[in-house]
Amino acid sequence: MKAVIINEYGGKDQLKEVEIEKPKPKKNQVVVKAEATSINPIDWKLREGYLKEMLDWEFPIILGWDVAGVIEEVGDGVSNWQVGDRVFARPATTRFGTYAEYTAVDANLLSFIPDNLTAKEAAAVPLAGLTAWQSLFTNAKLKKGEKVLIHGGAGGVGTFAIQLAKHVGAYVYTTASAHNHELVKSLGVDEVIDYKNEDFTQVLSEVDVVFDTIGGEVQSSSYQVLKKGAGRLVTIVGQPDEEEATRYGVKAYGVWLEPDGSQLKELASLIEESQVRVVIDKTFSFGEKGLRDAHAESETGHASGKIVIEF
Repeated sequence: MKAVIINEYGGKDQLKEVEIEKPKPKKNQVVVKAEATSINPIDWKLREGYLKEMLDWEFPIILGWDVAGVIEEVGDGVSNWQVGDRVFARPATTRFGTYAEYTAVDANLLSFIPDNLTAKEAAAVPLAGLTAWQSLFTNAKLKKGEKVLIHGGAGGVGTFAIQLAKHVGAYVYTTASAHNHELVKSLGVDEVIDYKNEDFTQVLSEVDVVFDTIGGEVQSSSYQVLKKGAGRLVTIVGQPDEEEATRYGVKAYGVWLEPDGSQLKELASLIEESQVRVVIDKTFSFGEKGLRDAHAESETGHASGKIVIEF
């Protein structure tokens, strides 16, 4: 099968298309024939070597942690999935990722693809959707009637976070550049702050939850707008400073995604009911050139929604 691998850390020119052996399903696994995958910042951060201490893997490494397609083969112990089922998943975090024509996936991490979703759209959901879900619900425990500030609402994770927060009945603020205001409003945002021309710390106060997808100065400043004693900050960019959180009298959580098939099924149901929609920025074709171009696009940090790879 064709796969795009890296044999050493470095720039996007390290992404190389090769022929490798098709995976065989182990016990409790299926092999999915990929129709689409997607790009996430973890892909190029790992490619550059930024995560090598956390994920100390041998080369070659196949990047990619989203897959949508059709089950090609079923391993021993799998009874609830069959060959031909349309599925999507955020597979386990291993060095055998989804930049490949076939991917082995643990059966408990799979979800059905809703009938109103193409494989291309489905591939955009798992990692970003689950990240938003676990940040807002598992960690921040966002509830109906609470106020949440989502930084970077037009990004891949942000577009899901806005819709999930609205779904539970929260009042949603987001930061976005002017050209993305229409997009985030269409997703249900109550108030949008133009981060290029407005300082959110001057506009907001007494916020229950801040969801940080930016890091750095944005993360540090966010403590100022949280409700003392009850505010929660969740970030997907590094670990928050506990001393800083304590000083402001709030809780802070760093989120590292755990693949979860049952949560993905809940997301799929919301999509099926048209409660959540998928926002795709650009689509590239699978192969060395397509993946290099997609990485370049992701590294700009300005994608509105998700970047998808079609096979």
